[in-house]
Amino acid sequence: MRNTHSCPKCRSTDIIRIPGKAGGFGSGNNISLGATIFSSVLVTRYLCAYCGFGEEWVEDRSDLEKLRAKYSG
Repeated sequence: MRNTHSCPKCRSTDIIRIPGKAGGFGSGNNISLGATIFSSVLVTRYLCAYCGFGEEWVEDRSDLEKLRAKYSG
């Protein structure tokens, strides 16, 4: 949906982009990499407003490298 701007399930083009957010006490849509919200990787959601299908994407390439360093190997 991020790249095609259409839903892979129902083909609707009514897509909602919900930006990632890091809040207190682990709230928001993020992946924690440390003890504070400043070390969180934000995860953006794409949601079909017709059927409800959703996808999640890490949009920042440098964040992907941080995740790879922490969770690979």
